[in-house]
Amino acid sequence: MIHSSRRRVYLVMCALAAMVAAAAPASAQYNPRPLDDPATGETYHIEGAASLWFPTANIVLSSESLGIPGSLIDFKQDLGLTDQRFPALELQLRPARSHKFRLEYIPITFSQSATLHQDIVFNGQLYHVGLPVNSVLDWKAWRFGYEYDFIVKNRGFAGFVTELKYTDVSATLATPLLNEFDRARAPIPALGGIGRVYVVPNISITGEVTGFKLPDNVVKGASGHYVDVDVYATLNFTNNLGVKAGYRSMDLGYAFKTDAGTFTLRGIYVGVVARY
Repeated sequence: MIHSSRRRVYLVMCALAAMVAAAAPASAQYNPRPLDDPATGETYHIEGAASLWFPTANIVLSSESLGIPGSLIDFKQDLGLTDQRFPALELQLRPARSHKFRLEYIPITFSQSATLHQDIVFNGQLYHVGLPVNSVLDWKAWRFGYEYDFIVKNRGFAGFVTELKYTDVSATLATPLLNEFDRARAPIPALGGIGRVYVVPNISITGEVTGFKLPDNVVKGASGHYVDVDVYATLNFTNNLGVKAGYRSMDLGYAFKTDAGTFTLRGIYVGVVARY
């Protein structure tokens, strides 16, 4: 009996040892995923981005002065404007995961020369057909915004954006005899939404739309709109560094009494992103 009891104890101990030995490799292979594991690039408090934008431009402007209505001037057809590339600078502060304060600046400048194929009136002055004209269009586009993400997941988010678009546009037409200048500046409020999804842990697709429309009957003789659409993909090498490429469309239009303008820029861009 004693030998039989000892044999049972020995067999049980051997079985336990075998179970422990078998469980050890399985335990080493199983590595539970943390419950809070944001995608690569989503752990930061400060984000900066610098991009180069290659838009196609469609710009039409009319400027009245001294009661003389201006011509509707197409900067490409009438003044020889050619498409250019522009830098875009962005800064984002994120004190908490759902709250972001955003700043963006795009300096847009077109400078060109052409010989007029028709008479045009700009700022009360007549520019005759056949005149050589040097023209400059300068558009400083600022964005000051706040983003609140009401859905935040490890592989994406969705939120709304409220912002102030400060637009400063000036146009100059110069000939040997005439030099006229017109300028329009206005802060434009805008609302919109943003969403992002990670197709893999370090590659995301982001879409954002913001805009504003001033109905015709709110301010007598005035109307306007501003629509900004941005869709881009980001490849994050680390939490601190990535690259992005996307498509941006900015559409601004206004009419005030006898002045009017439409400014549309659409095209692709590429850039780098740094975070801290």
